[in-house]
Amino acid sequence: MARELVHDLEAGDARASVHPERGGRLGSLEVHGHRLLRDDASPSSMLWGCYPMAPWAGRIRHGAFEFDGHRYQLPIDAPPHAIHGTAHLARWEVVDAGRDHCELRCDLDWPFGGIAHQHLVMRPDGIVLLLAVVATSQRMPAALGWHPCFRPPTSATLDVEFMYRRDAEGIPTGEIVNAPPPPWDDCFTAPRTPPLLHYAADGQRPPIDVRLDSDCDHWVVFNELPDALCVEPQSAPPDAHNLGSAAVLEPGEMLQRRFEISWQRPPTDR
Repeated sequence: MARELVHDLEAGDARASVHPERGGRLGSLEVHGHRLLRDDASPSSMLWGCYPMAPWAGRIRHGAFEFDGHRYQLPIDAPPHAIHGTAHLARWEVVDAGRDHCELRCDLDWPFGGIAHQHLVMRPDGIVLLLAVVATSQRMPAALGWHPCFRPPTSATLDVEFMYRRDAEGIPTGEIVNAPPPPWDDCFTAPRTPPLLHYAADGQRPPIDVRLDSDCDHWVVFNELPDALCVEPQSAPPDAHNLGSAAVLEPGEMLQRRFEISWQRPPTDR
């Protein structure tokens, strides 16, 4: 059996692993001894690491949508819906890599074709992820995002106010409502302040604050499991291809977004 290709990144006291053959995801991220991401790499798990979502993010209702007068049916991989795009299932090509960076690409396996690109850059105080979708031979709808699955922090500041109402099938209706108290598996409009995760000191590990920044204007938060917290920036809400929220790319056009995970020692012990 061939050994899986893994590219390691490092900067200062931070370490990460990139898995081109497992959806081009960050499989691990360790900072000052804290393992921030769930790194259970079981083949069927969608709750490990931090993976790109493209050319859609979240669920598409029943895996079906209409575009330019035609109806398209996608594979149902989260019955009864299609979920998280195709990029996280792809084997990505490593275009360039070094000690603190990695650039990858993959073809998009869906009716419109297209290409996805990633560029990851590690710093001592954070990691920057750039993700782009490019239309090639035909016009296409597109949305993208990331699905980071964090180990539960000691505390979290998620300053959200408004969210999309979900129907009985768990799909946003397009109506914006006030956010209820957690737990959540919901899509919110941009938070009032960047999400902040606090990990307390533990043994030899110092306390750290982890800040999440993105130019995405939608965030899905999933905190219904005791051993995981997913805080997912997206360029559009789930089911964007039916809600009319997906970008429309002409051949040669690109949709690109940025996601940054940064960390620092908290100003005072908590």
